[in-house]
Amino acid sequence: MSQPISLLICALGGEGGGVLSSWLMDTARRAGFPAQSSSIPGVAQRTGATTYYVEVWPTPLNALQGQRPVFSLNPVPGALDALLSSELLETARQVSLGLVSPDRTRVFSSSGRSLTTQERISMGDGRTDSAALLQLIQQQAKEAQVWDFAAMAQAHGTMVSAVMLGVVAGSGLLPLERAHFEASIQDGSASAAQTTASLKGFAAGFERAANAQALQAMLQDEDSPPAAATLLDAVSTRSAQPAAVQALPAAVREFAQLGYQRLLDYQGTAYADLYVQRLQAVLHAENAADPAQVHAHAASRHTARWLALWMAFDDIVRVADLKSRTSRWQRVAAEVKAQPGELLRVYDHFKPGVPELAALLPNALAKPLLRWQQQRVATGREPLAWALKIGSHSVLGMLALRTLASLKWLRPHGSRFEQEQADISAWLQAVTTGLQADWALGSELAQCGQLIKGYGSTNERAKRNLQHILVHLASAALNPSASWRAQAVAQARTAALQDEAGVALNTQLNRLGAAALPATVQPLRFVRHAARRSQAKPPDNP
Repeated sequence: MSQPISLLICALGGEGGGVLSSWLMDTARRAGFPAQSSSIPGVAQRTGATTYYVEVWPTPLNALQGQRPVFSLNPVPGALDALLSSELLETARQVSLGLVSPDRTRVFSSSGRSLTTQERISMGDGRTDSAALLQLIQQQAKEAQVWDFAAMAQAHGTMVSAVMLGVVAGSGLLPLERAHFEASIQDGSASAAQTTASLKGFAAGFERAANAQALQAMLQDEDSPPAAATLLDAVSTRSAQPAAVQALPAAVREFAQLGYQRLLDYQGTAYADLYVQRLQAVLHAENAADPAQVHAHAASRHTARWLALWMAFDDIVRVADLKSRTSRWQRVAAEVKAQPGELLRVYDHFKPGVPELAALLPNALAKPLLRWQQQRVATGREPLAWALKIGSHSVLGMLALRTLASLKWLRPHGSRFEQEQADISAWLQAVTTGLQADWALGSELAQCGQLIKGYGSTNERAKRNLQHILVHLASAALNPSASWRAQAVAQARTAALQDEAGVALNTQLNRLGAAALPATVQPLRFVRHAARRSQAKPPDNP
Protein backbone atom coordinates (compact mmCIF):
# COMPACT_ATOMS: atom_id res chain seq x y z
CA MET A 1 0.00 0.00 0.00
CA SER A 2 1.18 3.50 -0.81
CA GLN A 3 -1.32 5.12 1.54
CA PRO A 4 -1.83 4.89 5.29
CA ILE A 5 -4.71 2.94 6.83
CA SER A 6 -7.20 5.54 8.03
CA LEU A 7 -9.54 5.04 10.99
CA LEU A 8 -12.07 7.51 12.40
CA ILE A 9 -13.21 6.90 15.99
CA CYS A 10 -16.43 8.47 17.28
CA ALA A 11 -17.14 8.40 21.02
CA LEU A 12 -19.45 10.31 23.33
CA GLY A 13 -18.25 12.15 26.40
CA GLY A 14 -17.01 9.92 29.20
CA GLU A 15 -16.62 6.78 27.07
CA GLY A 16 -12.84 6.79 26.97
CA GLY A 17 -12.31 7.81 23.36
CA GLY A 18 -9.06 9.53 24.24
CA VAL A 19 -7.80 6.42 26.01
CA LEU A 20 -8.72 4.31 22.98
CA SER A 21 -6.77 6.64 20.69
CA SER A 22 -3.76 6.48 23.01
CA TRP A 23 -3.93 2.67 23.08
CA LEU A 24 -3.95 2.53 19.30
CA MET A 25 -0.99 4.88 18.96
CA ASP A 26 0.99 3.02 21.60
CA THR A 27 0.20 -0.34 19.94
CA ALA A 28 1.34 0.87 16.49
CA ARG A 29 4.58 2.31 17.80
CA ARG A 30 5.19 -0.73 19.99
CA ALA A 31 4.95 -2.90 16.86
CA GLY A 32 7.23 -0.53 14.95
CA PHE A 33 4.69 1.02 12.56
CA PRO A 34 4.53 4.78 11.89
CA ALA A 35 1.27 6.31 13.10
CA GLN A 36 -0.36 9.66 13.83
CA SER A 37 -3.57 10.72 15.56
CA SER A 38 -5.58 13.91 15.94
CA SER A 39 -8.81 14.73 17.70
CA ILE A 40 -11.70 17.18 17.56
CA PRO A 41 -13.26 17.65 21.02
CA GLY A 42 -17.00 17.36 21.39
CA VAL A 43 -19.29 19.17 23.81
CA ALA A 44 -21.21 16.93 26.18
CA GLN A 45 -22.68 13.48 26.61
CA ARG A 46 -25.18 13.77 23.78
CA THR A 47 -24.89 17.29 22.35
CA GLY A 48 -21.74 16.32 20.49
CA ALA A 49 -19.16 13.60 20.02
CA THR A 50 -15.39 13.65 20.16
CA THR A 51 -13.80 12.25 17.01
CA TYR A 52 -10.32 10.80 16.89
CA TYR A 53 -8.59 10.31 13.56
CA VAL A 54 -5.83 7.72 13.38
CA GLU A 55 -3.56 6.85 10.46
CA VAL A 56 -1.18 3.88 10.52
CA TRP A 57 1.35 3.20 7.76
CA PRO A 58 1.12 -0.50 6.81
CA THR A 59 4.91 -0.91 6.48
CA PRO A 60 7.18 -1.13 9.52
CA LEU A 61 9.43 1.85 10.10
CA ASN A 62 12.60 -0.21 9.79
CA ALA A 63 11.57 -1.29 6.27
CA LEU A 64 11.14 2.25 4.95
CA GLN A 65 14.90 2.75 4.54
CA GLY A 66 14.92 6.12 6.22
CA GLN A 67 11.82 7.49 4.48
CA ARG A 68 9.04 9.09 6.49
CA PRO A 69 5.36 8.87 5.50
CA VAL A 70 3.23 12.00 5.33
CA PHE A 71 0.02 11.78 7.35
CA SER A 72 -3.17 13.81 7.23
CA LEU A 73 -4.62 15.60 10.24
CA ASN A 74 -8.25 15.03 9.30
CA PRO A 75 -10.32 12.42 7.46
CA VAL A 76 -11.12 12.95 3.80
CA PRO A 77 -14.70 12.18 2.69
CA GLY A 78 -14.83 8.96 0.71
CA ALA A 79 -11.23 8.03 1.56
CA LEU A 80 -11.79 6.45 4.95
CA ASP A 81 -10.82 2.81 5.48
CA ALA A 82 -12.82 2.27 8.66
CA LEU A 83 -15.26 4.03 10.96
CA LEU A 84 -15.52 2.92 14.60
CA SER A 85 -18.39 4.39 16.61
CA SER A 86 -19.87 3.81 20.06
CA GLU A 87 -23.41 4.98 19.22
CA LEU A 88 -25.71 4.21 16.29
CA LEU A 89 -27.03 7.72 15.62
CA GLU A 90 -23.50 9.13 15.71
CA THR A 91 -22.48 6.50 13.15
CA ALA A 92 -25.33 7.53 10.86
CA ARG A 93 -24.38 11.19 11.28
CA GLN A 94 -20.84 10.51 10.11
CA VAL A 95 -22.23 8.51 7.18
CA SER A 96 -24.48 11.43 6.24
CA LEU A 97 -21.41 13.70 6.15
CA GLY A 98 -20.05 11.63 3.28
CA LEU A 99 -17.09 10.16 5.16
CA VAL A 100 -18.10 6.56 4.43
CA SER A 101 -17.60 5.08 0.98
CA PRO A 102 -19.48 1.97 -0.28
CA ASP A 103 -16.40 0.66 -2.08
CA ARG A 104 -13.87 1.20 0.70
CA THR A 105 -15.09 1.94 4.22
CA ARG A 106 -15.72 -0.74 6.83
CA VAL A 107 -18.08 0.36 9.63
CA PHE A 108 -17.92 -1.04 13.15
CA SER A 109 -20.69 0.44 15.25
CA SER A 110 -22.52 -0.17 18.47
CA SER A 111 -26.25 -0.74 18.12
CA GLY A 112 -26.82 1.09 21.42
CA ARG A 113 -28.45 4.51 21.52
CA SER A 114 -27.84 7.53 23.73
CA LEU A 115 -30.94 9.61 23.21
CA THR A 116 -30.54 13.21 22.09
CA THR A 117 -32.04 16.09 24.04
CA GLN A 118 -34.80 16.46 21.45
CA GLU A 119 -35.63 12.77 21.72
CA ARG A 120 -35.83 12.97 25.52
CA ILE A 121 -38.03 16.04 25.80
CA SER A 122 -40.63 14.77 23.36
CA MET A 123 -43.91 13.98 25.11
CA GLY A 124 -44.55 11.22 22.61
CA ASP A 125 -42.16 8.62 21.25
CA GLY A 126 -39.48 10.96 19.95
CA ARG A 127 -36.89 8.25 19.35
CA THR A 128 -35.26 8.04 15.94
CA ASP A 129 -36.00 4.79 14.17
CA SER A 130 -32.92 2.58 14.62
CA ALA A 131 -33.93 0.41 11.65
CA ALA A 132 -33.71 3.42 9.33
CA LEU A 133 -30.28 4.33 10.71
CA LEU A 134 -29.07 0.78 10.22
CA GLN A 135 -30.36 0.70 6.66
CA LEU A 136 -28.49 3.91 5.85
CA ILE A 137 -25.26 2.46 7.26
CA GLN A 138 -25.63 -0.76 5.30
CA GLN A 139 -26.29 1.06 2.05
CA GLN A 140 -23.31 3.40 2.31
CA ALA A 141 -20.66 1.09 3.83
CA LYS A 142 -18.61 -1.63 2.22
CA GLU A 143 -19.04 -3.72 5.35
CA ALA A 144 -21.14 -3.13 8.45
CA GLN A 145 -20.73 -4.91 11.77
CA VAL A 146 -23.21 -3.70 14.36
CA TRP A 147 -23.83 -4.99 17.86
CA ASP A 148 -24.14 -3.60 21.38
CA PHE A 149 -20.66 -2.54 22.52
CA ALA A 150 -21.95 -0.98 25.72
CA ALA A 151 -23.74 -4.14 26.87
CA MET A 152 -20.60 -6.15 26.25
CA ALA A 153 -18.52 -3.64 28.21
CA GLN A 154 -20.98 -3.65 31.11
CA ALA A 155 -20.99 -7.44 31.22
CA HIS A 156 -17.20 -7.37 31.76
CA GLY A 157 -17.14 -4.37 34.10
CA THR A 158 -15.10 -2.11 31.84
CA MET A 159 -15.39 0.94 29.61
CA VAL A 160 -16.68 0.67 26.06
CA SER A 161 -13.28 1.83 24.78
CA ALA A 162 -11.74 -1.55 25.72
CA VAL A 163 -14.35 -3.41 23.68
CA MET A 164 -13.84 -1.05 20.74
CA LEU A 165 -10.09 -1.70 20.84
CA GLY A 166 -10.84 -5.42 20.68
CA VAL A 167 -13.07 -4.84 17.66
CA VAL A 168 -10.25 -3.06 15.82
CA ALA A 169 -7.78 -5.80 16.70
CA GLY A 170 -10.13 -8.65 15.81
CA SER A 171 -11.22 -7.12 12.51
CA GLY A 172 -7.75 -7.40 10.99
CA LEU A 173 -7.87 -3.78 9.91
CA LEU A 174 -4.36 -3.01 11.17
CA PRO A 175 -1.24 -5.17 10.67
CA LEU A 176 -0.73 -5.44 14.43
CA GLU A 177 -0.61 -8.51 16.64
CA ARG A 178 -3.00 -9.15 19.51
CA ALA A 179 -0.14 -9.27 22.02
CA HIS A 180 0.82 -5.69 21.16
CA PHE A 181 -2.72 -4.47 21.88
CA GLU A 182 -2.82 -6.28 25.21
CA ALA A 183 0.57 -4.90 26.19
CA SER A 184 -0.69 -1.36 25.56
CA ILE A 185 -3.65 -1.99 27.86
CA GLN A 186 -1.40 -3.36 30.58
CA ASP A 187 0.94 -0.38 30.42
CA GLY A 188 -1.82 2.21 30.16
CA SER A 189 -4.21 1.12 32.92
CA ALA A 190 -4.05 2.81 36.32
CA SER A 191 -4.65 -0.27 38.49
CA ALA A 192 -4.56 -4.04 38.33
CA ALA A 193 -8.36 -4.23 38.60
CA GLN A 194 -8.80 -1.86 35.67
CA THR A 195 -6.26 -3.79 33.64
CA THR A 196 -8.08 -7.08 34.24
CA ALA A 197 -11.47 -5.62 33.33
CA SER A 198 -10.09 -3.90 30.23
CA LEU A 199 -8.43 -7.10 29.03
CA LYS A 200 -11.71 -8.99 29.46
CA GLY A 201 -13.61 -6.38 27.47
CA PHE A 202 -10.87 -6.36 24.83
CA ALA A 203 -11.03 -10.15 24.50
CA ALA A 204 -14.82 -10.08 24.12
CA GLY A 205 -14.64 -7.47 21.36
CA PHE A 206 -11.76 -9.28 19.66
CA GLU A 207 -13.56 -12.64 19.57
CA ARG A 208 -16.80 -11.11 18.33
CA ALA A 209 -15.10 -9.20 15.51
CA ALA A 210 -12.89 -12.13 14.56
CA ASN A 211 -15.88 -14.47 14.40
CA ALA A 212 -17.76 -11.97 12.25
CA GLN A 213 -14.81 -11.78 9.87
CA ALA A 214 -14.63 -15.56 9.65
CA LEU A 215 -18.35 -15.78 8.94
CA GLN A 216 -18.15 -13.10 6.28
CA ALA A 217 -15.26 -14.97 4.62
CA MET A 218 -17.46 -18.04 4.36
CA LEU A 219 -20.27 -16.01 2.78
CA GLN A 220 -18.16 -13.82 0.52
CA ASP A 221 -19.52 -15.52 -2.61
CA GLU A 222 -23.08 -14.56 -1.71
CA ASP A 223 -24.54 -11.76 -3.85
CA SER A 224 -27.05 -10.47 -1.31
CA PRO A 225 -25.92 -8.46 1.75
CA PRO A 226 -26.63 -9.84 5.23
CA ALA A 227 -30.03 -9.04 6.61
CA ALA A 228 -30.35 -6.37 9.28
CA ALA A 229 -31.50 -8.95 11.79
CA THR A 230 -28.18 -10.79 11.53
CA LEU A 231 -26.25 -7.65 12.43
CA LEU A 232 -28.11 -6.87 15.63
CA ASP A 233 -28.36 -9.03 18.72
CA ALA A 234 -31.81 -10.60 18.81
CA VAL A 235 -33.69 -10.41 22.08
CA SER A 236 -36.52 -12.88 22.32
CA THR A 237 -38.84 -13.93 25.08
CA ARG A 238 -38.67 -17.64 25.73
CA SER A 239 -41.37 -17.71 28.37
CA ALA A 240 -44.39 -19.83 27.66
CA GLN A 241 -47.23 -17.94 26.02
CA PRO A 242 -50.90 -18.96 26.22
CA ALA A 243 -52.61 -20.31 23.13
CA ALA A 244 -54.74 -17.16 22.87
CA VAL A 245 -51.62 -15.02 22.40
CA GLN A 246 -50.08 -17.44 19.91
CA ALA A 247 -53.31 -17.34 17.88
CA LEU A 248 -53.09 -13.57 17.36
CA PRO A 249 -51.93 -12.24 13.97
CA ALA A 250 -48.17 -11.85 13.65
CA ALA A 251 -48.32 -8.05 13.56
CA VAL A 252 -50.23 -8.01 16.87
CA ARG A 253 -48.47 -10.94 18.52
CA GLU A 254 -45.13 -9.13 18.68
CA PHE A 255 -46.43 -6.58 21.19
CA ALA A 256 -48.98 -8.93 22.74
CA GLN A 257 -46.29 -11.37 23.87
CA LEU A 258 -44.34 -8.60 25.57
CA GLY A 259 -47.51 -7.14 27.05
CA TYR A 260 -48.64 -10.48 28.43
CA GLN A 261 -45.30 -11.07 30.14
CA ARG A 262 -45.33 -7.55 31.57
CA LEU A 263 -48.78 -7.94 33.08
CA LEU A 264 -48.05 -11.46 34.28
CA ASP A 265 -45.19 -9.99 36.29
CA TYR A 266 -47.25 -6.96 37.29
CA GLN A 267 -50.34 -8.64 38.72
CA GLY A 268 -50.63 -12.30 37.76
CA THR A 269 -52.24 -14.67 35.29
CA ALA A 270 -55.82 -13.42 35.66
CA TYR A 271 -54.80 -9.84 34.91
CA ALA A 272 -52.66 -10.89 31.93
CA ASP A 273 -55.59 -12.93 30.59
CA LEU A 274 -57.82 -9.85 30.92
CA TYR A 275 -55.31 -8.02 28.71
CA VAL A 276 -55.68 -10.69 26.02
CA GLN A 277 -59.48 -10.61 26.24
CA ARG A 278 -59.53 -6.85 25.79
CA LEU A 279 -57.16 -7.10 22.86
CA GLN A 280 -59.27 -9.82 21.23
CA ALA A 281 -62.33 -7.56 21.39
CA VAL A 282 -60.49 -4.82 19.51
CA LEU A 283 -59.12 -7.34 17.01
CA HIS A 284 -62.63 -8.69 16.38
CA ALA A 285 -63.88 -5.15 15.68
CA GLU A 286 -60.96 -4.47 13.35
CA ASN A 287 -61.50 -7.69 11.40
CA ALA A 288 -65.09 -6.61 10.82
CA ALA A 289 -64.00 -3.13 9.73
CA ASP A 290 -61.15 -4.39 7.53
CA PRO A 291 -61.97 -7.96 6.43
CA ALA A 292 -59.37 -7.88 3.66
CA GLN A 293 -56.68 -6.89 6.19
CA VAL A 294 -55.50 -4.06 4.00
CA HIS A 295 -54.07 -2.26 7.05
CA ALA A 296 -52.39 -5.39 8.48
CA HIS A 297 -54.12 -5.08 11.89
CA ALA A 298 -52.44 -1.74 12.61
CA ALA A 299 -55.18 -0.63 15.04
CA SER A 300 -54.90 -3.83 17.10
CA ARG A 301 -51.12 -3.51 17.07
CA HIS A 302 -51.32 0.00 18.52
CA THR A 303 -53.83 -1.19 21.09
CA ALA A 304 -51.60 -4.09 22.14
CA ARG A 305 -48.73 -1.71 22.84
CA TRP A 306 -50.47 1.10 24.70
CA LEU A 307 -52.94 -1.13 26.54
CA ALA A 308 -50.13 -3.13 28.15
CA LEU A 309 -48.39 0.04 29.34
CA TRP A 310 -51.58 1.55 30.71
CA MET A 311 -52.69 -1.60 32.53
CA ALA A 312 -49.26 -1.79 34.20
CA PHE A 313 -49.61 1.70 35.68
CA ASP A 314 -47.02 2.79 38.22
CA ASP A 315 -47.98 2.83 41.88
CA ILE A 316 -46.05 2.61 45.13
CA VAL A 317 -46.28 -1.20 45.14
CA ARG A 318 -44.74 -1.39 41.67
CA VAL A 319 -41.97 1.03 42.61
CA ALA A 320 -41.09 -0.94 45.72
CA ASP A 321 -41.06 -4.16 43.72
CA LEU A 322 -38.69 -2.81 41.07
CA LYS A 323 -36.34 -1.22 43.59
CA SER A 324 -36.00 -4.40 45.64
CA ARG A 325 -35.17 -6.80 42.81
CA THR A 326 -31.84 -8.57 42.58
CA SER A 327 -31.42 -7.42 38.98
CA ARG A 328 -31.63 -3.81 40.11
CA TRP A 329 -28.90 -4.31 42.71
CA GLN A 330 -26.71 -6.00 40.11
CA ARG A 331 -27.28 -3.15 37.67
CA VAL A 332 -26.35 -0.52 40.26
CA ALA A 333 -23.23 -2.46 41.24
CA ALA A 334 -22.21 -2.68 37.59
CA GLU A 335 -22.83 1.02 36.98
CA VAL A 336 -20.63 2.11 39.90
CA LYS A 337 -18.11 -0.64 39.06
CA ALA A 338 -18.17 -2.09 42.55
CA GLN A 339 -15.29 -4.52 43.10
CA PRO A 340 -15.38 -7.66 45.28
CA GLY A 341 -14.93 -6.73 48.92
CA GLU A 342 -16.01 -3.10 48.44
CA LEU A 343 -18.88 -1.69 50.49
CA LEU A 344 -21.89 -0.51 48.48
CA ARG A 345 -24.78 1.36 50.06
CA VAL A 346 -27.92 2.32 48.16
CA TYR A 347 -30.45 4.78 49.55
CA ASP A 348 -33.88 5.17 47.97
CA HIS A 349 -35.90 8.32 48.53
CA PHE A 350 -39.69 8.17 48.67
CA LYS A 351 -42.29 10.82 49.35
CA PRO A 352 -45.65 9.07 49.53
CA GLY A 353 -48.68 11.21 50.20
CA VAL A 354 -52.39 10.85 50.71
CA PRO A 355 -53.08 9.91 47.03
CA GLU A 356 -50.65 6.98 47.24
CA LEU A 357 -52.25 5.78 50.46
CA ALA A 358 -55.78 6.22 49.15
CA ALA A 359 -54.90 4.34 45.95
CA LEU A 360 -54.66 1.08 47.91
CA LEU A 361 -57.84 1.66 49.91
CA PRO A 362 -61.35 0.85 48.68
CA ASN A 363 -63.51 3.76 47.57
CA ALA A 364 -65.46 3.82 50.82
CA LEU A 365 -62.26 4.74 52.68
CA ALA A 366 -60.38 6.51 49.92
CA LYS A 367 -62.98 9.17 49.06
CA PRO A 368 -63.20 10.71 52.57
CA LEU A 369 -59.43 10.72 52.81
CA LEU A 370 -59.05 12.47 49.42
CA ARG A 371 -61.75 15.01 50.34
CA TRP A 372 -59.87 15.83 53.51
CA GLN A 373 -56.70 16.32 51.47
CA GLN A 374 -58.51 18.62 49.02
CA GLN A 375 -59.89 20.71 51.85
CA ARG A 376 -56.42 20.95 53.35
CA VAL A 377 -54.92 22.16 50.05
CA ALA A 378 -57.83 24.57 49.49
CA THR A 379 -56.92 26.39 52.69
CA GLY A 380 -53.44 27.10 51.31
CA ARG A 381 -51.56 24.35 53.14
CA GLU A 382 -49.04 21.93 51.66
CA PRO A 383 -50.31 18.49 50.59
CA LEU A 384 -49.56 15.98 53.30
CA ALA A 385 -46.62 13.72 52.41
CA TRP A 386 -43.88 11.83 54.21
CA ALA A 387 -40.27 12.07 53.08
CA LEU A 388 -38.62 8.68 53.51
CA LYS A 389 -35.03 7.61 53.05
CA ILE A 390 -34.69 3.84 52.92
CA GLY A 391 -31.38 2.05 52.71
CA SER A 392 -32.14 -0.85 50.40
CA HIS A 393 -28.70 -2.32 51.16
CA SER A 394 -29.74 -3.02 54.76
CA VAL A 395 -31.87 -5.86 56.06
CA LEU A 396 -34.54 -3.55 57.48
CA GLY A 397 -34.63 -1.40 54.35
CA MET A 398 -34.99 -4.39 52.02
CA LEU A 399 -37.58 -5.91 54.34
CA ALA A 400 -39.61 -2.71 54.19
CA LEU A 401 -39.49 -2.66 50.38
CA ARG A 402 -40.39 -6.32 50.02
CA THR A 403 -43.25 -5.93 52.48
CA LEU A 404 -44.65 -3.07 50.42
CA ALA A 405 -44.10 -5.02 47.19
CA SER A 406 -46.02 -7.96 48.67
CA LEU A 407 -49.18 -5.82 48.79
CA LYS A 408 -49.79 -6.66 45.13
CA TRP A 409 -52.85 -8.65 46.21
CA LEU A 410 -54.35 -5.46 47.65
CA ARG A 411 -54.07 -3.52 44.37
CA PRO A 412 -57.30 -4.84 42.69
CA HIS A 413 -59.32 -3.75 45.74
CA GLY A 414 -57.97 -0.20 45.69
CA SER A 415 -59.69 2.93 44.45
CA ARG A 416 -57.00 3.74 41.89
CA PHE A 417 -57.21 0.31 40.30
CA GLU A 418 -60.96 0.68 39.94
CA GLN A 419 -60.63 4.13 38.37
CA GLU A 420 -57.88 3.04 35.98
CA GLN A 421 -59.92 0.09 34.77
CA ALA A 422 -62.92 2.34 34.17
CA ASP A 423 -60.79 4.76 32.12
CA ILE A 424 -59.23 1.91 30.15
CA SER A 425 -62.66 0.46 29.37
CA ALA A 426 -63.91 3.84 28.16
CA TRP A 427 -60.93 4.17 25.82
CA LEU A 428 -61.31 0.63 24.44
CA GLN A 429 -65.03 1.17 23.94
CA ALA A 430 -64.26 4.30 21.94
CA VAL A 431 -61.75 2.34 19.84
CA THR A 432 -64.20 -0.46 18.99
CA THR A 433 -67.01 2.02 18.30
CA GLY A 434 -64.68 4.03 16.09
CA LEU A 435 -63.67 0.91 14.15
CA GLN A 436 -67.31 0.15 13.52
CA ALA A 437 -67.83 3.62 12.09
CA ASP A 438 -64.58 3.86 10.11
CA TRP A 439 -61.28 1.98 10.36
CA ALA A 440 -59.24 5.20 10.30
CA LEU A 441 -61.19 6.62 13.24
CA GLY A 442 -60.67 3.50 15.33
CA SER A 443 -56.97 3.41 14.49
CA GLU A 444 -56.47 7.04 15.47
CA LEU A 445 -58.27 6.46 18.76
CA ALA A 446 -56.10 3.40 19.42
CA GLN A 447 -53.00 5.55 18.97
CA CYS A 448 -54.35 7.97 21.57
CA GLY A 449 -53.20 5.46 24.15
CA GLN A 450 -49.73 7.00 23.92
CA LEU A 451 -51.08 10.09 25.67
CA ILE A 452 -51.10 8.17 28.96
CA LYS A 453 -47.70 8.50 30.59
CA GLY A 454 -45.93 9.65 33.71
CA TYR A 455 -47.26 9.65 37.25
CA GLY A 456 -48.90 12.06 39.66
CA SER A 457 -50.17 15.28 38.12
CA THR A 458 -48.63 14.45 34.74
CA ASN A 459 -50.62 11.22 34.55
CA GLU A 460 -53.84 12.92 35.66
CA ARG A 461 -53.42 15.66 33.06
CA ALA A 462 -52.78 13.06 30.33
CA LYS A 463 -55.96 11.17 31.20
CA ARG A 464 -57.98 14.41 31.18
CA ASN A 465 -56.68 15.18 27.69
CA LEU A 466 -57.61 11.71 26.45
CA GLN A 467 -61.09 11.84 27.97
CA HIS A 468 -61.66 15.27 26.42
CA ILE A 469 -60.73 13.96 22.98
CA LEU A 470 -63.00 10.93 23.39
CA VAL A 471 -65.99 13.01 24.47
CA HIS A 472 -65.68 16.02 22.17
CA LEU A 473 -64.02 14.68 19.01
CA ALA A 474 -64.66 10.94 18.77
CA SER A 475 -68.45 11.14 19.00
CA ALA A 476 -70.70 12.14 16.14
CA ALA A 477 -72.10 15.10 18.07
CA LEU A 478 -69.51 17.53 16.68
CA ASN A 479 -69.41 16.17 13.11
CA PRO A 480 -71.22 13.12 11.68
CA SER A 481 -68.40 12.41 9.21
CA ALA A 482 -66.21 9.58 10.55
CA SER A 483 -63.30 10.53 8.27
CA TRP A 484 -63.42 14.13 9.57
CA ARG A 485 -63.39 12.88 13.14
CA ALA A 486 -60.43 10.62 12.39
CA GLN A 487 -58.43 13.60 11.13
CA ALA A 488 -59.56 15.71 14.09
CA VAL A 489 -58.48 13.05 16.60
CA ALA A 490 -55.09 12.74 14.88
CA GLN A 491 -54.55 16.50 14.97
CA ALA A 492 -55.62 16.77 18.60
CA ARG A 493 -53.38 13.86 19.63
CA THR A 494 -50.39 15.46 17.93
CA ALA A 495 -51.13 18.78 19.61
CA ALA A 496 -51.52 17.16 23.04
CA LEU A 497 -48.01 15.74 22.76
CA GLN A 498 -46.43 19.11 22.05
CA ASP A 499 -46.60 20.66 25.53
CA GLU A 500 -47.72 19.69 29.01
CA ALA A 501 -49.67 22.88 29.63
CA GLY A 502 -52.20 22.01 26.91
CA VAL A 503 -51.75 25.28 25.01
CA ALA A 504 -51.28 23.55 21.64
CA LEU A 505 -54.22 21.23 22.31
CA ASN A 506 -56.52 24.12 23.21
CA THR A 507 -55.46 25.95 20.06
CA GLN A 508 -56.24 22.91 17.94
CA LEU A 509 -59.58 22.35 19.66
CA ASN A 510 -60.50 25.94 18.92
CA ARG A 511 -59.67 25.44 15.23
CA LEU A 512 -61.84 22.34 15.12
CA GLY A 513 -64.74 24.10 16.80
CA ALA A 514 -64.64 21.83 19.84
CA ALA A 515 -64.90 22.78 23.51
CA ALA A 516 -61.66 23.87 25.15
CA LEU A 517 -60.09 22.03 28.04
CA PRO A 518 -61.72 22.92 31.36
CA ALA A 519 -59.65 25.15 33.59
CA THR A 520 -57.88 23.37 36.42
CA VAL A 521 -58.40 24.81 39.88
CA GLN A 522 -55.14 26.02 41.41
CA PRO A 523 -55.63 27.04 45.04
CA LEU A 524 -53.54 29.78 46.56
CA ARG A 525 -50.85 28.47 48.86
CA PHE A 526 -49.58 30.57 51.75
CA VAL A 527 -45.92 30.27 52.67
CA ARG A 528 -44.79 31.39 56.09
CA HIS A 529 -41.71 33.65 56.09
CA ALA A 530 -39.42 34.47 58.98
CA ALA A 531 -40.23 37.80 60.60
CA ARG A 532 -38.06 40.59 59.35
CA ARG A 533 -36.08 42.64 61.80
CA SER A 534 -37.82 45.86 62.72
CA GLN A 535 -34.68 47.89 62.23
CA ALA A 536 -31.20 47.36 60.82
CA LYS A 537 -28.27 46.74 63.10
CA PRO A 538 -26.47 50.04 63.82
CA PRO A 539 -22.91 50.33 62.51
CA ASP A 540 -20.01 49.80 64.90
CA ASN A 541 -18.62 53.30 64.24
CA PRO A 542 -21.52 55.73 64.00
